[in-house]
Amino acid sequence: MELSAGKFWCMRRLADKDGFFKMVAVDQRPGVEALVSERLGLSTAPYEKVGEFKKVLIEELSGGASAMLLDPGYAYPYGHGALDPGKGLLITLEQWACEETSGGRKTFAYPDWSVEKIKRLGADGVKVMLWYRPDASPDVLRHQQDFVEMVGRECRKHDIAFLLEPLVYPLGAEGNTDSYSEDKNKRPEMVIETVEEFRKERYGIDIFKLESPIPAKVIVAPEDDSEEMRQTQAWFDQIDKRLDRPWVMLSAGAGMEPFRRILTYAFRAGASGYLAGRAIWWSSTEAYPDLAGFRAKLREGGLPYVDTIQASLKSYGKPWYEKPAFGGNPKMACAQPDFYAVYPGLDG
Repeated sequence: MELSAGKFWCMRRLADKDGFFKMVAVDQRPGVEALVSERLGLSTAPYEKVGEFKKVLIEELSGGASAMLLDPGYAYPYGHGALDPGKGLLITLEQWACEETSGGRKTFAYPDWSVEKIKRLGADGVKVMLWYRPDASPDVLRHQQDFVEMVGRECRKHDIAFLLEPLVYPLGAEGNTDSYSEDKNKRPEMVIETVEEFRKERYGIDIFKLESPIPAKVIVAPEDDSEEMRQTQAWFDQIDKRLDRPWVMLSAGAGMEPFRRILTYAFRAGASGYLAGRAIWWSSTEAYPDLAGFRAKLREGGLPYVDTIQASLKSYGKPWYEKPAFGGNPKMACAQPDFYAVYPGLDG
């Protein structure tokens, strides 16, 4: 498969020189707002304080990352000056608030925010977190699928990488959109069925950011020589068998050790990296609002943890360009003498 010139460049920018995605998420919103307001004893978190918090994360964690994921409400406008211009940049498209219906959740972009604006500011990728359950009502499924298809179409138009993050969520009264934690009642089949849907070409996904098919709290150590370990590995293997594009793992707020286990299974199966936030830095927030202490905790705990999971990635992971769609030798479309003429503009 050939990649358009823009997408080819974006994929290379988001990965390291070896083709691995080592991406850090700093786009968390309700959870960080709640932490900041609680620690400061305020009813609401001031913009500057949330921005300051995220800027510390950018400064301390971008050095070991291949790319950073920022939100357009706090992290990018406040912390843009702290970004390393040699790293890739992902920007969030979706607003956290969703429409909660009896049949499931509907996702929307931030008001007055778009793929066009994300491309225009110079980002390398558009990230969409999508609430998704294969057993949601038909109208909810149609809305979610149409939304993803629209974003994919816009990403093709503006020639920028599209990363999709589908998340299983509790239906009905158990739901809570103030923050995200893994649905403890999800079934592995839900993750697999979601992959089956969005691997279709009409959606235009370049990178999949996926959750573990097995809840983090019950996942066994991948070093165990047990039938449960082999069954767990088989679920991760099923994800890879269904995807010809690269996929990475999200942490879903898992602790450091559970996420290490998840990553080991995923890398063995063929994942090309991770896009994680809280598993790397949440434990360091115990020092907040002492910013110096927060930085020290990140250096003492967060950075060594990053070294650990990157060593696992190097040992077991698969570079993005080795996925079946690219066969180890990705090619750029229109790579010919009259590239300047055949490479399409915005109007096609």
